This record gives sequence, C-alpha cells and structure tokens, in this order.
Amino acid sequence: MIYTVTFNPSLDYIVSVENFQLGLTNRTSSEMLLPGGKGINVSTVLMNLGIEADLIVMHPYDRWGFSMMKAEDDDRYWKYVLARFSAYRNVWWSLANEYDLMHEKTLSDWERYAGIICEKDPYHHLRSIHNCKAYYDYNLPWITHCSIQRTETYRSSELVNEWREKYHKPVILDEICYEGNIQFGWGNISGEEMTRRFWEAFCRGGYPGHGETYLSPDRILWWSHGGVLHGTSPDRIRFLAKIMEETPGLGVEPMPCKWDEVACRATGFPARKDYFIYYYSFMRPGFRDFYFDDTTEYQVEIIDTWEMTITDGGIHKGKFRVQLPGKEYMAVRLQIAK
Repeated sequence: MIYTVTFNPSLDYIVSVENFQLGLTNRTSSEMLLPGGKGINVSTVLMNLGIEADLIVMHPYDRWGFSMMKAEDDDRYWKYVLARFSAYRNVWWSLANEYDLMHEKTLSDWERYAGIICEKDPYHHLRSIHNCKAYYDYNLPWITHCSIQRTETYRSSELVNEWREKYHKPVILDEICYEGNIQFGWGNISGEEMTRRFWEAFCRGGYPGHGETYLSPDRILWWSHGGVLHGTSPDRIRFLAKIMEETPGLGVEPMPCKWDEVACRATGFPARKDYFIYYYSFMRPGFRDFYFDDTTEYQVEIIDTWEMTITDGGIHKGKFRVQLPGKEYMAVRLQIAK
C-alpha cells in the first residue's frame, strides 16, 4: 500500500500539430485529454505495477487553503476528484489524513463527503478515514475498513484484536510510528520495534504499514519524499511477507492462546488444525510446550524474525517440547507433517 496526497488533480490537454507555422492559424491533427497531477501520475504508475494506492484526499497540513474551503467548494472538489480517479482499479479512498485536526470541518461535513463518494464512485472502491487522536466510528456502513493511527505511546498492534471485535471490519494500521531518529516519538522507533509491531499485527489479523523518518545528510526524510531507505526493518518485513505468502488458503486468523504469546492459524471454518504460528515478541523463552492431540504429527520450524532464519525443529506428536534460543523476536511455525 502506497499513499498519495491528491488535493490538486488536473487535466492535461495534449494536441499534435503537423508542420506548425508561427504567426499562422494551425489546425491540430489529434488531441488527448488525460488526467494529470502528481497524485494521479503516481497512481497510474502504481496501477501498472499492481500496487494499491490509498488516496488521501484532504489533510490539515495545508498552505493553500484547501482545508478551509466552503461547503459548495468542497463538494465541487470531491466530485472532480471522483470523476478523475474512480476509473483506476487500484484506488482506495481515504477521506483525510488526521481528520480530527481539520477544525474547520464537522462530522456532518465528513458524512456529506462520504455520501458523495458512495453516490459518484460507480466502482465502489474501498473507503475509510484516518485519525490523529479521536477514532472515527468505523461501524458506519459506508466505511469498508478501519484506517487507524495509534493513539497510545506504547501500544499499537497489540490492540488489533480489540478493534476487530469492536468494528468487525479489516484493521489497517496506517501509522504504528515510523522507524527513524527524529525528535518526535512518532518517528524514532527502532527497526527491531517496527518489525515486532508488524509481527504482532500479522498474528492478530491486522494489516500494518511501514514508514521511515531517519535524518540523513541530504536532509530528505523518506516519510515525505521517498528515495533511499536507511532502516533495518524493510528486509525483515520482506521476510515476513514471504512467510505470509506461504500460508495455505486465504491467510491467517488470530486464535486463542496463552497470555504470554500471540498466535494465529490458517483461516477456515470450522477452525483449521493444519497450520499455526506462535510469536513471542520481546519475551525470551528457552522452550515452549505444545499439545494438540495424541496422533497428529506436526513439522516444527523455529523462526528468528530478526535474523530472518528458519530452522528445522523436527516432527512431533502428542505433548512435545520445542527448544528455543532464549532471545527476543522468535516464532514457532507448526504444519501437519507430509
């Protein structure tokens, strides 16, 4: 998922003229009218690459007055954006970044914008709205998924289970802090902590997003300008993505587990018993005991989520013990032995 800020789309009118003659009337041989502007151009490239684009349509960090337009101007703007972007199959609608910091707008305004989207988008793209301090009511029927920024200093991914139960919709963690070293707490967590939050979210059934805010000699923050990633979490996130792709069926779902672990299993109904992942976060167990039944044989794999290694733990059945290295960020994967 890549976010594009799209508050100033345009139309590019391109004409071709054969044998152009200065000072004379020239007739065009062909014309093209194309959607343009940086946000649209980025979305087009992303679509061609098969990447989803979450379009942030409004935001409070505005130097041009877009966040303080009158209602009729807002509505005209929304209809224009919808007309230009709806045809792109990879588009998601994010009504705003940190909607609750846009003090000129009321909840009735946001609901009116949502109504325009539902009316004017014939393809019914995914829709949500992103918070700063106050969560929106994600139970509202027009919202297709939760677009959440963490509001607590320490907990983020740990709350995914709670949000899933409360809203009964997919939970997208659009901001769980950024790996970096700037002065603000939202932008200076370590690569280890970012990776841990990704694994927590994955095992709990959420969808986390990555960002980076390292100070660099070129004074460019990847968070706002892109460019070169300097952090240590992207490779670990790529490693997690490979494990996600290896999951049988439609993915994983959270499952009941002990208080000092996070666990998920392959999604299915009735509950599947052929694929499990247990994650131990910053705990450092030297071993864990397992029991499912007396007869089923399980292939055990020990995953070091930081070192990005998978170690064969043998085949076991009945009650069995898995030896672990006693270090942080370990996981155990169990699959029915073939």
